[in-house]
Amino acid sequence: MTTEETGTLALVGGAEWREGCRKFDAALLEASGSAEVLVLPTAAAYEHPQRAVDHAVAYFEDLGVRARGLMVVGRTEAEDPANAETVRAARFVYIGGGSPMHLRSVLKGSRLWEALLEAWRGGAVLAASSAGAMVLCDPMVDPRGGAYTVGLGLVANLSVFPHHDTAPAHLRERSTELRPEGAILAGVDEQTALIREPDGGWRVAGQGSVTLYGPERGASPAVHGPDSVLTLNL
Repeated sequence: MTTEETGTLALVGGAEWREGCRKFDAALLEASGSAEVLVLPTAAAYEHPQRAVDHAVAYFEDLGVRARGLMVVGRTEAEDPANAETVRAARFVYIGGGSPMHLRSVLKGSRLWEALLEAWRGGAVLAASSAGAMVLCDPMVDPRGGAYTVGLGLVANLSVFPHHDTAPAHLRERSTELRPEGAILAGVDEQTALIREPDGGWRVAGQGSVTLYGPERGASPAVHGPDSVLTLNL
């Protein structure tokens, strides 16, 4: 990723659309300048995607704005020109949690992915939780065992380990040990966001912490609480 100005990016550690997220979601809404959030429940394709959308609709309604789902649950919908145009025109897109492997297979190289990149590079806010946060980065933590695989590369040399505060210790340890040389592993707690501002600066928001491992091997992890400003050379 270059440091040229884009929209705001929020990598959320899971348990999205809950009380601990309200403050940073309100700030993201303000940054977007929009009264509507476009929700992509793609990662939840096999986990009641409409239920995820309904949850988001109720949550954002309580914040005073409208949310609506774009039901892209498979490759066919991701290649649909109308869906791509909807994403391209959006000012705030939120990718919910679920299966990162399914999400990657649906988005990779698709019309929808290209439209999402175009929207974000044009100043739209992009938020992605759990599976979404994992997939946007490269290398990507492989949920099938904690090793690494190829992500979509919106952010290079950064990996996100979501649910860092609730995940089994052995998975955290495995992802830490297998982290590729030169990459930063960000353990993001639930209801917490690692946020990239349009000018390239990074900060922590929400109720938990972000723990950074690397990029040098053997370095002690650094824990950053809410409102911390981070220096990430990405």
